Amino acid sequence: MSARWETLLEQLVRERYDRLVGHAMLVCGSRTDAQDLVQEALIATFSGRARFTNLAQAEQYVRRAVVTRSIDESRRRTSERRAAARLGAHPVVVQEVQPRGLGADVQRALQALSPRERACVVLRQLEDLSVRDTAAALGLSEGAVKRYTADGTKRLDALLGTATDHHETADVRLTGGAL
Repeated sequence: MSARWETLLEQLVRERYDRLVGHAMLVCGSRTDAQDLVQEALIATFSGRARFTNLAQAEQYVRRAVVTRSIDESRRRTSERRAAARLGAHPVVVQEVQPRGLGADVQRALQALSPRERACVVLRQLEDLSVRDTAAALGLSEGAVKRYTADGTKRLDALLGTATDHHETADVRLTGGAL
């Protein structure tokens, strides 16, 4: 039994590691942080009791773990900053490395979003997950996913000087025979 998960882990790292790191970079903005996130997500995924029957299921679980860990890390940093401010400590100056290359402006704009907005925008717009799948991955209601996606897209448009005409829609069903 242990050989099965080991084989699946090796195959996942060999075939999908670069895609997982790319996904994590969109969520956290830094290649080194992305690599750390993927490593932590792989450990959590394969050290737990989750059972996968194929590579696609394992990859999806790791992707969800990356997003969850990124949000948790953001919360932890915010909490630490607040605690340091309460104690009168001087804030640590974070040196921001400006990403270069294609999409650097989009990566910077994504970092300006809240962690939940960023996660929803990345999963909905870049990973092309449905509202339902995004809600399940993040443990949110479908309405919350739509709101975070809409708010995040609106902020991205403002930051990037773009106009997005993509609108979330909800199914409407009549009940009780009234028209």
